[in-house]
Amino acid sequence: MTFTTMTFLTAASSAILAEDSASEMAVAHSNSTKPTNAGPGDDQPLGETRGDERRWNALMARDSGEDGKFVFAVATTGVYCRPSCPARRPRRENVTFFSRPEQAEKAGFRACLRCRPRASSGNPQSDAAREICRYIEQHLDEPVTLERLGKAFRQSPFHLQRRFKAALGITPREYADSCRLRLLKRNLQAGDNVTRAMYDAGYGSSSRLYEKTASQLGMTPDKYRRGAIAASVRYAIADSPLGRMLIAATDRGICSIQFASSDGELLEGLKREFPFAMRKPDEGGLQAWIAALLSKMTGRELNAALPLDIRATAFQRRVWTYLQSIPFGATRSYGEVAKAIGQPSASRAVARACATNPAAVAIPCHRVVREDGNISGYRWGVERKKTLLEIEQRGV
Repeated sequence: MTFTTMTFLTAASSAILAEDSASEMAVAHSNSTKPTNAGPGDDQPLGETRGDERRWNALMARDSGEDGKFVFAVATTGVYCRPSCPARRPRRENVTFFSRPEQAEKAGFRACLRCRPRASSGNPQSDAAREICRYIEQHLDEPVTLERLGKAFRQSPFHLQRRFKAALGITPREYADSCRLRLLKRNLQAGDNVTRAMYDAGYGSSSRLYEKTASQLGMTPDKYRRGAIAASVRYAIADSPLGRMLIAATDRGICSIQFASSDGELLEGLKREFPFAMRKPDEGGLQAWIAALLSKMTGRELNAALPLDIRATAFQRRVWTYLQSIPFGATRSYGEVAKAIGQPSASRAVARACATNPAAVAIPCHRVVREDGNISGYRWGVERKKTLLEIEQRGV
């Protein structure tokens, strides 16, 4: 099965991508505002002690291990940051240390939009992965190799990649590719020409652009910019145990399988999913795939995986691939799926991936149920989900 990978994004937002321009707001801090006896629990700056020398060294080294232990504020910008912030280092005389973000804000400073000092989760591995994400986002126009990342974060390339993948499920290179693709799509949708969109997104050449994105976009960048007007989608409609069924395909494989009570609903759904494509009735080429799906819905597992041309995020791809491994007639809970893909806390995200599955039955999201075994929602209706499960369990 071939998935078309779109962007995989972590909690980092577009606000992180655009570095906040530092305001020239001057904040006067005399020595009287830095009492040497202030303790970590006081709503005051940390005192000018030996500890400040250690904090200053951590700041200069961008030591991510100190994140969450203190923040530093810069008088010339009015901004406070975490120690590992990738921004240019300030002058020592302009820096004040605080033990908590709340203290810095009470003193009139605002959080840095680049390093997000309030975003620390308390999980060092997750926080480190987020820092690497931010670094990648700021260097999309440069080759971000494992060696370069290892040097920037003082880790061996092997351990950095292993920990990053354990936290996010993808490699740093895949994350960089997803960020570039996201920027490219945004620029193309805004009307930029392909060349400008390409360079703004960090692609170094047109050959690299087409090599990397033709499969990810499902079409060439030119076609994507024109709203996929030239893309061709064939479709066929047939009766099934779940009502009327529509199957649509590109030249690469099935791109949509839907159910509804009428042909009109199916055609409207296809139009919403592919608004600019040339949608045309199939002339018989989809009949073998329809027969295979109908066979599955009458109690027999597919003999072979159907070829799919599905756009997916990296996370959706992992969920959908796992769903295809669930045995015929069996079910899994959302939590079990999350654990199986290495993201035990992502049950809700798994549920969203199931809800956005565009290829019913071929990607068996109907086999995912609640923790207590009860049947939950289904994109094509709970009754259809119950029917599918009953048919499969009778056929085991």
